[in-house]
Amino acid sequence: MQVPSGYGLHHQNYIAPSGHYSQGPGKMTSLPLDTQCGDYYSALYTVPTQNVTPNTVNQQPGAQQLYSRGPPAPHIVGSTLGSFQGAASSASHLHTSASQPYSSFVNHYNSPAMYSASSSVASQGFPSTCGHYAMSTVSNAAYPSVSYPSLPAGDTYGQMFTSQNAPTVRPVKDNSFSGQNTAISHPSPLPPLPSQQHHQQQSLSGYSTLTWSSPGLPSTQDNLIRNHTGSLAVANNNPTITVADSLSCPVMQNVQPPKSSPVVSTVLSGSSGSSSTRTPPTANHPVEPVTSVTQPSELLQQKGVDSSSTTSSASPMPNSYDALEGGSYPDMLSSSASSPAPDPAPEPDPASAPAPASAPAPVVPQPSKMAKPFGYGYPTLQPGYQNATAPLISGVQPSNPVYSGFQQYPQYPGVNQLSSSIGGLSLQSSPQPESLRPVNLTQERNILPMTPVWAPVPNLNADLKKLNCSPDSFRCTLTNIPQTQALLNKAKLPLGLLLHPFRDLTQLPVITSNTIVRCRSCRTYINPFVSFIDQRRWKCNLCYRVNDVPEEFMYNPLTRSYGEPHKRPEVQNSTVEFIASSDYMLRPPQPAVYLFVLDVSHNAVEAGYLTILCQSLLENLDKLPGDSRTRIGFMTFDSTIHFYNLQEGLSQPQMLIVSDIDDVFLPTPDSLLVNLYESKELIKDLLNALPNMFTNTRETHSALGPALQAAFKLMSPTGGRVSLFQTQLPSLGAGLLQSREDPNQRSSTKVVQHLGPATDFYKKLALDCSGQQTAVDLFLLSSQYSDLASLACMSKYSAGCIYYYPSFHYTHNPSQAEKLQKDLKRYLTRKIGFEAVMRIRCTKGLSMHTFHGNFFVRSTDLLSLANINPDAGFAVQLSIEESLTDTSLVCFQTALLYTSSKGERRIRVHTLCLPVVSSLADVYAGVDVQAAICLLANMAVDRSVSSSLSDARDALVNAVVDSLSAYGSTVSNLQHSALMAPSSLKLFPLYVLALLKQKAFRTGTSTRLDDRVYAMCQIKSQPLVHLMKMIHPNLYRIDRLTDEGAVHVNDRIVPQPPLQKLSAEKLTREGAFLMDCGSVFYIWVGKGCDNNFIEDVLGYTNFASIPQKMTHLPELDTLSSERARSFITWLRDSIPLSPILHIVKDESPAKAEFFQHLIEDRTEAAFSYYEFLLHVQQQICK
Repeated sequence: MQVPSGYGLHHQNYIAPSGHYSQGPGKMTSLPLDTQCGDYYSALYTVPTQNVTPNTVNQQPGAQQLYSRGPPAPHIVGSTLGSFQGAASSASHLHTSASQPYSSFVNHYNSPAMYSASSSVASQGFPSTCGHYAMSTVSNAAYPSVSYPSLPAGDTYGQMFTSQNAPTVRPVKDNSFSGQNTAISHPSPLPPLPSQQHHQQQSLSGYSTLTWSSPGLPSTQDNLIRNHTGSLAVANNNPTITVADSLSCPVMQNVQPPKSSPVVSTVLSGSSGSSSTRTPPTANHPVEPVTSVTQPSELLQQKGVDSSSTTSSASPMPNSYDALEGGSYPDMLSSSASSPAPDPAPEPDPASAPAPASAPAPVVPQPSKMAKPFGYGYPTLQPGYQNATAPLISGVQPSNPVYSGFQQYPQYPGVNQLSSSIGGLSLQSSPQPESLRPVNLTQERNILPMTPVWAPVPNLNADLKKLNCSPDSFRCTLTNIPQTQALLNKAKLPLGLLLHPFRDLTQLPVITSNTIVRCRSCRTYINPFVSFIDQRRWKCNLCYRVNDVPEEFMYNPLTRSYGEPHKRPEVQNSTVEFIASSDYMLRPPQPAVYLFVLDVSHNAVEAGYLTILCQSLLENLDKLPGDSRTRIGFMTFDSTIHFYNLQEGLSQPQMLIVSDIDDVFLPTPDSLLVNLYESKELIKDLLNALPNMFTNTRETHSALGPALQAAFKLMSPTGGRVSLFQTQLPSLGAGLLQSREDPNQRSSTKVVQHLGPATDFYKKLALDCSGQQTAVDLFLLSSQYSDLASLACMSKYSAGCIYYYPSFHYTHNPSQAEKLQKDLKRYLTRKIGFEAVMRIRCTKGLSMHTFHGNFFVRSTDLLSLANINPDAGFAVQLSIEESLTDTSLVCFQTALLYTSSKGERRIRVHTLCLPVVSSLADVYAGVDVQAAICLLANMAVDRSVSSSLSDARDALVNAVVDSLSAYGSTVSNLQHSALMAPSSLKLFPLYVLALLKQKAFRTGTSTRLDDRVYAMCQIKSQPLVHLMKMIHPNLYRIDRLTDEGAVHVNDRIVPQPPLQKLSAEKLTREGAFLMDCGSVFYIWVGKGCDNNFIEDVLGYTNFASIPQKMTHLPELDTLSSERARSFITWLRDSIPLSPILHIVKDESPAKAEFFQHLIEDRTEAAFSYYEFLLHVQQQICK
């Protein structure tokens, strides 16, 4: 092994650092899957073992609830056939599978396929929106909102139906990454699903509540739908028809609030008899459409020409999202003899997958090589390793230049027939691309580029590149898709998609039409990558079926011409949004409903968050997304639960106190959620009074569980968003928790325990909420351990989001208080989608097997999202089930069906096209290293919870070892003594080391358990662009900012300093450096920093006068100040939540946190980057 001058090899008897990756015999021995924890950290989507059949209860059909501007009247909630309680309808329908071996990350890449979550073509994929789509949501000069005359809406939703097909068991395969060794085929056909929709401003005067009976859906995610103990709560699907008057509960006493509080309080106890109203949960679920023409299954199975799917209000209305969205390959549904014949349905099930003709031989995992402990023997300075200059990339842009510009591009017929010149052509036949340039990692020091790392551009022709989806919304870990699973196994690389489906866009084509054109077979939406055989027929780019072009689609509203379907906006843009008809609804679109559940115990009042929250609400009340039907409500809790009657006509808000937390009821269900505009003055009175109402409270207990149960009952008839603010460990009633953290183990290098939930209460309640279209967003403002691992389940499985403010205090920690204030402004005003579902589809031969994010998997490939927000990211793992030798291109499509805050059903569709390659070198040339590391991070979180943190760390190291080893043995012809990597993978070891030093996975460094769990939650729910800053921060020198290379943003000149290595070697005491970690900024000021910078930017005369705690840059009238503030503002604007700014003086105690992010340097518990490279090299050479 060659090493640079100045380095020596270790003696055989070296000592390992205390925080070194623990390694046992073999790289990663297969460990039993701890399914009790595995279902926690991700909405991890694994092998379905059984159909989930909804409870059907005696309910009266057709009952509806109308929302009027007056106070809602007592009502009886009815349902059509039955109510669907999310995944938790009945414990009897949810079973856990047997423990499966969970092998290493590396083996995962070798596995032919994990459980395929959906048909290889049927999964509904959403391409990310292109950065060049700068269209306004409603109209745009280039693509105005295209409207077509609408057909009269049908009066009824039609007959509901179910599918009772059993899943088909596939042959056993080796699946190491997900911990599953059994491959199970998709269930037999279910009804198709609807697609997804976006906002358009339209208010509905009435709102009907319709419960529905879900078809028997397979339990698509063992880990997700099973609670901590392996059982699920039985949801109460029997509506209670008891209706109470507003204050018919027995009044025990009248409590006068403080004189300053204009709120009348009433204490209510007891919860039995007619005095209580238990609002029955009604299943409110978004749906995707069926075709307007229902055909027998045998007709759907024929190949060749058939009419395209058109959705109009004349279509029969199905009863589930599967029935509406739909999509699969009908001709292959019954290919397996073991599969029962499918029940007749209007459309085949999107979740069905073709069964293989013959069972492939099981892949036997190879024993992995294990590293010996690696110790301190490396020198701390590497003089011979620093000489190379960093690659210079010019032309810094604030966004990926490849995707800039919003243009119309012609549709090219025969996209699927574009052969070797596009996708199948091996890169070996042309000059070697830069991405394949061999890099000697141990010799080439400055591998980090000086500008941000952009996503690689797929190897497509120029026209397809222009049509492709933006990587900001939709990207794949491999931009060259291997032809076979065997080729993917050889590469030892992860294959998956990173999604940001609801991203804020400045341009978006919005299409209103009676006809949403979709493939009759797999239900793919027409997109830029379909082929037009002639003006009347088009060929699906996912399943290759030939469809008819509807007559309406022949007309182009933009050019006002007829006979040019290939010039329609749907075929010119890879990201579009459709205004959906009633076919995509199971009920009229819900109004925007917001409920705030607030902790008012002594801890909460002392922290002072109520002042910030109430002030933010008062400032943004009119900016809450919604229309004239928007409703809002408030609850507070300590050891009791307090409701607030804000009914229009009252002179002041009325507090109603329920002290019986063991049997929570709603005292006045019809006046607790009120119309925002009709009761605005009462709402303002309450918000002004709340901060002072509990000033003298002595209540230290927290009845969080009962408060959430009450919130669920209150929100069930409509669905909506619950915003929960909690400051301590729940200590009373259902869901109470005990402290599980041992402070003495925070720096442990061995086992990190309690990463999973302590109880299944919060998960089961979250599944109930998901079934009623209610998401719970958690704001945890704690000064002590609060068991976030358990509480996070409420948001994780209800598609909510999590905010964490450790050591929060209004006066003692002003930076956290300011962050909460800015975060709330974004949170309260950002776009929101309700009752959403999302499906990903892919080309025939590919399949999905594991999903990551905050959601619930309703069927094999349908993600249920009670709420969707523009800051949510998702990931999915893919496998290649069938050879792709017959195609040169593969496509992925995502459809997100949702209800906008204006009450419209919308479908946002993204389509991504990538080439297929047959050469291993081409696979390496197309690696998207940032997407790969983000997918690995999601997988490592699952491993940490299901197995152990040390296993996850070992698997991350093995991912680097195996990929570089495979490259060296199959592609690189250079000497084996050097650690070589293709240019596309040169940052892979650096990013993995950064991940190992991240809070979620680090060992040997003191890390609070809640901090670690929150970092894992962030990994599972953040989009790639934000997650990468969290993994590998950006470091800039800012004391010498100039206008050279600056960009112009909104009449502002933004400097673009080069990126620096994350190493103290790059710091100089004569400079000042800014580190962007995403959620936090650090400005490190050297002791010898120029006084001109200190005075012009920081506002102090010299270094000594800078205070120890400084969190703001003053606005000074100097050029240096303007440049620094402009640059920091530009960085902040790219982040949805407001980062905290810490100004750190050299030699101050606060610098320890800053130096922890210098991941290339050695710590007491972890390698330096160079040591890590030698460690990897040693593993490869074993």
